[in-house]
Formats: sequence, C-alpha cells, structure tokens
Amino acid sequence: MHHGDRGLDLEARAAAAAGARALVVGPYPNARAAQGDTNLRGPQARLEEAEGLARAIDLDIVATSLVLLAQVRPATYLGKGKVEEIASLVKENEAELVIMDCALSPVQQRNLEKAFSAKVIDRTGLILEIFGKRARTREGALQVELAHLSYQKSRLVRSWTHLERQRGGFGFLGGPGETQIETDRRLIQERMSRIEKDLEQVKRTRGLHRKKRQDAPYPVVALVGYTNAGKSTLFNRLTQSEVFAKDLLFATLDPTLRAVKLPHGARIILSDTVGFISDLPTMLVSAFRATLEEVIEADVVLHVRDVSHEDTEAQSADVERILADLGVEPHDHRRLIEIWNKADLLSEERRAGLLQATMSRPAEARPVLVSAITGEGIDTLLAAIESRMASERKLLRVKVPAADGAGLAWLYENGEVLTRKAGRDGSLTIDIRVGPERVKRVLRRFPDAR
Repeated sequence: MHHGDRGLDLEARAAAAAGARALVVGPYPNARAAQGDTNLRGPQARLEEAEGLARAIDLDIVATSLVLLAQVRPATYLGKGKVEEIASLVKENEAELVIMDCALSPVQQRNLEKAFSAKVIDRTGLILEIFGKRARTREGALQVELAHLSYQKSRLVRSWTHLERQRGGFGFLGGPGETQIETDRRLIQERMSRIEKDLEQVKRTRGLHRKKRQDAPYPVVALVGYTNAGKSTLFNRLTQSEVFAKDLLFATLDPTLRAVKLPHGARIILSDTVGFISDLPTMLVSAFRATLEEVIEADVVLHVRDVSHEDTEAQSADVERILADLGVEPHDHRRLIEIWNKADLLSEERRAGLLQATMSRPAEARPVLVSAITGEGIDTLLAAIESRMASERKLLRVKVPAADGAGLAWLYENGEVLTRKAGRDGSLTIDIRVGPERVKRVLRRFPDAR
C-alpha cells in the first residue's frame, strides 16, 4: 500500500514486506482463568486463526507457540519462564518478528522486544496491517488510518516525523516548553480531527459517486468468509486457469482482483476481501466495515464456509450478521451463493450428510460443496455464478457484416456469445447476452441490434 509510512513502524513494515520470518504466540487464559473470557473458541482454534492472519500479510511463519496463562503479568504479559522459552525459540528459528495474539500495553510491547531481541506486534497491530493492505476505497484508507493513529497515540514509541513533513515541516512544531511526546500527541490529534472531517465529506459524497458499474469492465463477484475458511485458496483456484493481465491493468497491480472466464465465455472480476475475524478489537470495527465496501457494490457475493471446522455454524452466523449490517441480505439467493469448502477434510459420512442437505434445498438456494485444494465442485460453482449473472442479463441479436472482423472480436470481448449463424453474404448473425449496463454500448456499435 502506498500510504507513506502509515502501518507499523518502519522497520516492522520493511520486515512485513519482505516475507519476514515470524513466530506466532497464542497466550490464552487457562481453563480456570478463562471464566470471564468472552471468546468461546478453544485455544488451538484461536492460535490457528492468528496464524491465518499472519499469513494474510505474507509472513513466513517459522514456529507457533501456545501458552496457557493463569494470570497476565503487568510488565511482560507472560511469566518470566515463558519469556525466556520464547526468546530461545526466536533465536533458534532466527525470527525477526513475534506476533502476540493478545492486546499488549506499550510497556509490555517494549519489554518483550528487549527480551526477544525482535520486533513485537500484538493482535491489533497485525489486524491493522492487514486492513491497511486491503483498504481499496478512499473511505477504507481513511478509516484504517484513523484506527492506526488512535492505536499509535497510546504507544508513541517513535517521533512522527512524516506528520511534520505533511504540515510543511519546520521540525520545531512544538512550543518551547513542549516535550516531544506532547508534540507527537498533539500532532496525532490534529491529524485525527482532519481525517474525521475528510470522512464526513467522503460519506456525504459517496452516494453521488456510485459509478462502479462503468469502472469495472465486467460484473464483480466478491468472496467473503472467515479467516482460514479457504477464501484465498479458492480465489487462486478459480483464477489460475486464466489471468488476463494484458487487458486488465489492475490485475497486475492488485493481488486481490482478477478476471475469470465463466464456462460460456462471459467474464467476471473476482474480488478477494479481508477475512472476518473473531473478537475484533472495538477500535477496528469501523475500519473493518470500510474495507468491505466492495462487497456492497458486488453483483454476486460468495460466502465461503469451512464446513470441516467445528465452529462452522457460529462463524456462518457472524458473517451473516456483518453482511446484514452492510446492507447485503444474507438470504437473498439471487445475489448470494453459499460455498461449503474443505470437502476434502470431511469423513465419508459427514460428506454424504452435507450433500443430502444441499440437495434438500431449492435449486436456486443450494449451497455448493467444494474443495479449493482438490478442485472438486469448482465446475458446479462456476455454473452457479453464471446462472446468477444470466438472470439479470439481456439477450440481443446482432448482424455483423462479413468485413467487420473487429466488430466480431468486440462482441466476444464485451459479452457472452451464445450462437453464431453465417449468412450467404458472409455476414454473421450473433445472439449475445450482456449485462444491463452494456446494452447501450452494443447499440452504439451496432444500431440495428434488437
């Protein structure tokens, strides 16, 4: 992302960019300490989620460590023995970054960095990093920056020189009696107030700028789902057959947008979104919603579920609740397809049961059982996407003169050619299906189309 040195401090950002060697630590309360814990998921599931989050920013996970705590130590979060144990894990695996899946105070973070001789980030820092990479809209970028500033405001572990630069920078912004930390705090507060004003503006004008349909050459299909539901694997599976880097500049610029060809030739843009996260820190909720803005705009939404996971029902309910908050009706089957992923991990019995369950639902509301790893069910999924697209699309009959090779190529490029019949004079009669937003373009190019 090119938002200056927002994100983690510079050295961590550089590390994160280079696929740094990272160690993931899950310090969770043990059974006795967990009575007041709001997270109902088991420690192992929580550690796996943290690992999935770290992978989302391409870190190289060299080791993980599950720590069950009886109590939290004010200075280092972990007890002395555990700190030493992890320090030697860091050394042995040459880890540059330690991710603590908990909320650390600035003091705890600094003390652990000293003890581990490595950069340390907590859960909030990690999630902010992911959101920063995924925020595609102006609102998303602003919300993430706002969350980041309020996070940093409580830390203030470095001087905010880039903020001074943005203010025309004299390097001595504070009054004579002001300490560096106070200056920093005031700068951050000013920047936050400015972003809040910008956000008001963006939200006011957003309604006027819904020009996504014209921007995107093809209909947009968005993937949503829990972290580790297998969204990215499915995204890669669906897009590996053909990557149209040549006619979609952004396909090479944005790793989370790709063009995909459906069985009958129509193309869609597949958009991979940020994964849903359990126990999202409150300060990140609006940033998370803003990074999902493209889901609101999508023509079709694919809700990817890991049906092999013991919490699959709870996860599904979480996702549906957030979709509903975003104004996407989770049971609107004209627009939403539920994907039951990780079929390869199911026992024969469970698979048979799930297949039975999918068949008992009406065809248009049927979930698709797939395995992104083996490719099972992918054809069924593509056909389901195609049928959702077809229901909205218009059929046109176009006559293309024999000499108009470019016109024929244009039709293939801009719609789904269903049939072609050659006339005696060498002309072609083409039946083509196009999205409602493209009818005018076809009529401009071929005024006799009907």
